[in-house]
Amino acid sequence: MSEQPRLWAIVGATGTGKSDHALGLAEALRADGNPAEIVNADAMQLYRGMDIGTAKLPVAERRGIPHHLFDVRDVTEEAAVAWYQPLARTAIADIHARGGDAILVGGSGLYVSSVIFDFRFPPRDPAIRARLERELEELGNRALYEKLVAADAATAAKVDPKNGRRIVRALEVLEQGAQTHGAALPDAPQPWHADTRIIGLHVERPELVERLDRRVEGMWEQGMLEEASALREAGIERGMTAPRAIGYAQALAQLSGEKSEAEAIAETQALTRRYARRQVSWFKRYPAIRWVSPMSDPRDILAG
Repeated sequence: MSEQPRLWAIVGATGTGKSDHALGLAEALRADGNPAEIVNADAMQLYRGMDIGTAKLPVAERRGIPHHLFDVRDVTEEAAVAWYQPLARTAIADIHARGGDAILVGGSGLYVSSVIFDFRFPPRDPAIRARLERELEELGNRALYEKLVAADAATAAKVDPKNGRRIVRALEVLEQGAQTHGAALPDAPQPWHADTRIIGLHVERPELVERLDRRVEGMWEQGMLEEASALREAGIERGMTAPRAIGYAQALAQLSGEKSEAEAIAETQALTRRYARRQVSWFKRYPAIRWVSPMSDPRDILAG
């Protein structure tokens, strides 16, 4: 057993089997007497009731291993990375205090980065944010993105022009005279915890695309529409983050008659493939990441 508890991060594109790999690693550590526990770093798995569309591991399948920061937010609430970071770090520190390694698992790049690197957040101003959100609603993403380009082209280059929330956040920070992280990984990230091991799960693109397309089809077969209907009753459409999640936005559109089932599935597949490409690009920039196959034995990782 390691003298100093370690922080493991299991990362990679959606559909690569991160949850199963984290379980395997936790079991291998526990077999060596290390009471390892798992911490969620998937932004959508923070939400209660968003299970099928996020491939959330059911409690009954967690093999008795403690899991943290799953189902901690209502769908009407916003899940922001600045809110998440201290909660995740506290959970990790508590696991370490119990003598175990912490295993951070998820594919939300900014959430992972906020925990494992010395990632500090620029200031907030509710009044500025409210004004910019009104502008976003009135003028749309394109107009605000052009405003961001004019204010800070370097930051704009790092922000998705279709992501209104990120555009608003960048403009909010810039208006306060502060530097924005631009929703990007710092150029020279320093680790937050001294002994951090980053494991990336790699699947070749053709195989991953096939996996993702099948997974989306399976979501609808498993009851995605029914889950979205229940979440609509719970108020998901009043939320800022949850109703925009890939799969849920399309299921809600199907429920409202805006899309057929075939259209909802096809759009979810296309967006999921695009998201997976962005995830791979994000994690490739991590220093000292160790890429392995999802089929690799976690015991080999410990031996290495």
